Amino acid sequence: MKQVALPLFEGFIETPFEQRFQGLLRQAWKKRRWHVIVADPGSGKTMGIRDLSATAQREAGMMGGRCYPILAVTAPKNDSREAALGNFLLTALGLSARGRWSERKYLLFDLLIQYGVECLIVDDAHDLSMPHLIFLKELTDQLKLAYPPYVLGLCLVTAGRGAAIPLKDVFDQPETMWLQFRHRLDRVHPYCRVVNHTEAEVRDILLALEQIYHPSFPELNLRQWTGSIYTWLTHPLLDPQKSGRVLMDHLMKLVTTALEWSYVEAEIDVSPKHLEAAAEQLTLRRDVIHIVDGIKQKKEEQILTTQEQNPK
Repeated sequence: MKQVALPLFEGFIETPFEQRFQGLLRQAWKKRRWHVIVADPGSGKTMGIRDLSATAQREAGMMGGRCYPILAVTAPKNDSREAALGNFLLTALGLSARGRWSERKYLLFDLLIQYGVECLIVDDAHDLSMPHLIFLKELTDQLKLAYPPYVLGLCLVTAGRGAAIPLKDVFDQPETMWLQFRHRLDRVHPYCRVVNHTEAEVRDILLALEQIYHPSFPELNLRQWTGSIYTWLTHPLLDPQKSGRVLMDHLMKLVTTALEWSYVEAEIDVSPKHLEAAAEQLTLRRDVIHIVDGIKQKKEEQILTTQEQNPK
């Protein structure tokens, strides 16, 4: 009988990181503030943005029409034109990006008001070009000149590790354009770094995962491994900055890998040997190259064919 694969959870988990991250986004939305927000790659930024955007739309409760209080897009890759970012905004509103940009550009100003957009979030904002940033400033400036003034919050969400703050070197330039842009950033917290998980927070996440995977593992107890998991995931290869914080992506990879291996063996709880092997896969074996070779498979097929042709 063919082994059924473990049904993996792909939904949103409100981790402590997400509470911090979404709290900052929500504050920018409600108070129309501008921030550059930095977090490690793999921390869960995109999932948090997606969840908050959907939540904001539900909270708006527009009957018979569409409303996007939070409009989120990803920065265009390999296309520095302002039209590329503008087209992403139109697409996020569910509108066509066809036609001349020179005409659609000024229509976009009215559409943002019409669809009730109150905050723009740009994910992967470290990929924004100079024309993209200038367009964002022009867009928000034009709305502010409307009557009555229409003020947008703006969150430029970037991926970065260590002390470096993406985009800060751009806004620190002496030209008037960047002085004006910097002036619009929040006066108290213009640049924000959202940190990952402490050991205590890892335990809380493991508790949530126990509940999620309980149908497949009736006696699942991940919390007893909190100390070991925290130690494995703060290994220098996974935490080169020595922050003592655990990345959500690493945590999920370790746990789900160990659960998948345990599920194959029909375990009712995660196997300690599989947890350790999954941790080793993330650290000591993370650069090992897996060789895919069909020779062994062909030999096995030849043996089976010979046995079928010459039964004893």
